[in-house]
Amino acid sequence: MPLVCFMRKLMILGAGIYQVPLIRKAKELGFYTIVVSYAGNYPGFALADKVYTLNTTDSDAILAAARQENICGICTTGTDVAVGTLGKICDTLGLCGISSKAAEILTDKAKMKEMFVEGGVRTAPFRKIYSLADAEDAFYELGAPIVLKVTDSSGSRGVLKVSSISELSAAYLFARTFTAKPYLLAESFIDGNEIGIDAFVKDGRPVLLLPHTKLVYHGEKTTVPVGHHFPFECSAQLMDEIRTQVQRIINASGMDHCAMNIDAFVVGDKLYIIEAGGRCGATCIPELISLYGGIDYYAQMIKSAAGDPADFSLNRAVPCYGSLLFAERRAHIGKIDRARIDGLAQEGIFVSVDYPEGTEVFPMENGTDRIGQVYAAAGSREDFEYMRGRAWECIQLI
Repeated sequence: MPLVCFMRKLMILGAGIYQVPLIRKAKELGFYTIVVSYAGNYPGFALADKVYTLNTTDSDAILAAARQENICGICTTGTDVAVGTLGKICDTLGLCGISSKAAEILTDKAKMKEMFVEGGVRTAPFRKIYSLADAEDAFYELGAPIVLKVTDSSGSRGVLKVSSISELSAAYLFARTFTAKPYLLAESFIDGNEIGIDAFVKDGRPVLLLPHTKLVYHGEKTTVPVGHHFPFECSAQLMDEIRTQVQRIINASGMDHCAMNIDAFVVGDKLYIIEAGGRCGATCIPELISLYGGIDYYAQMIKSAAGDPADFSLNRAVPCYGSLLFAERRAHIGKIDRARIDGLAQEGIFVSVDYPEGTEVFPMENGTDRIGQVYAAAGSREDFEYMRGRAWECIQLI
């Protein structure tokens, strides 16, 4: 009898770079992995035990596949696109994970902001806009600068800061290219310290709660988060504020049994929530949580999705940094020194390269424009930049 008959089946939505570690960990834990993504040259396909080439937003088709396969759980990481489908399947099949209602709210930034207001979550003033005329009204009502956002995307795609009315028309038209929704979001620009917050929600409360400092790249059209640093040092008062705002998001959205990723700004001891997602963050976050806290975050997320006991208790606090490796101009990947990368891992500097030699790469515009990543335990930004430089010595860009 085939071995698969005795293996529990886990469905993973997405086959891209950010889902690859999740697929590998699921296989390591003994699950039969069913990977779902629309057709393309995605690295997760080669790792999967079985593949369905479906759009991850096609919830009906994926539900049919999940029923046919008799899956024990479903999960994703690093992307908002698939969260709505995940919620529907969890609800329909009684699996452990985010609900369809919470997923719907958290994957539409306009609905999310409305939920923030209703739930008493502190956030930037905003307007839902359907036209350039609406955008102009919002610009004057909110006051410059504003931020234009696509409401159904992640990875900083379709997010632009607009400082003058002369920039508005081009920014509006550019943002519209990233969505089929009839509306965008305009919100006040918060001038503060940008941080991230990752958590895991279980039984209506955060059993893991980790704020972290963001490393950002200032591109021509937008600012893109490219890395993170743990821990985020803050006062007891600010930490209480973080706990309060996170719990209000949980209460207002109804999210449960899922990872949470938050973008926020700190102004004094006040926290302004910009966005919240019902999945784990990207740009090295799962790896950094694991390194910082001494837990295998991918493994615990998988166990939770499968309905198994999962432990999110931290047993240490190791300062660490992680960053994407990306090009600042159009190039090709030349030689990759794999032996040198393996040597760095022995020193505690963990480097991965997403693409083979000869691949064309493009300047950073959003979180998908990456060549690879590097993360390590480091006591200071200067120490980490030295380590990051050593990682770059392993990769030739032409």
